[in-house]
Amino acid sequence: MPGFDWDAPTSMEDLLNCVLQIQQFPDKLTRVLKLVSDKNRFNTYREGGWTVTQIIHHLMDAHLNAYIRTKHILAQDTKEIQPYDENLWADQIDREFPIESSVIAIIGIHQRWSLLLLEALKQPIEHLVKQLHHPESKRDVSLSDLIRLYAWHGEHHLKQIETAIIQ
Repeated sequence: MPGFDWDAPTSMEDLLNCVLQIQQFPDKLTRVLKLVSDKNRFNTYREGGWTVTQIIHHLMDAHLNAYIRTKHILAQDTKEIQPYDENLWADQIDREFPIESSVIAIIGIHQRWSLLLLEALKQPIEHLVKQLHHPESKRDVSLSDLIRLYAWHGEHHLKQIETAIIQ
């Protein structure tokens, strides 16, 4: 899957479709996870890549952070994203925990997050241009960027899981 295109032109229809992707992500994930077993949950999608279990825990970590970033953009006068080292997070003591708690968290996060995003789309002039600065990438990230990024992010990692479980 190609990398995320920060500069892609985006319409309101594109953003609505991205929010719908975010909303539908837990259903897609649970369908793919029906193929995960004790045998393949520690498979990787490529040599040196994360295991299926690590990817699922990463999705919970990343999407929880994205939800919090969304709240910062909408609710506070926060100017900077709190970065985190996703590789370090993926390699913590919880990396081999059962995936069920992360899946349940993803379902809850996405339900609330997608509703929040749909509400924000009702006032695009007010909300979509708001930005946070990412100090590591030195990039200003708008709510519009965040929506597109995490729609892509979920699909990106679903492909990795699918690749890993068939190996």
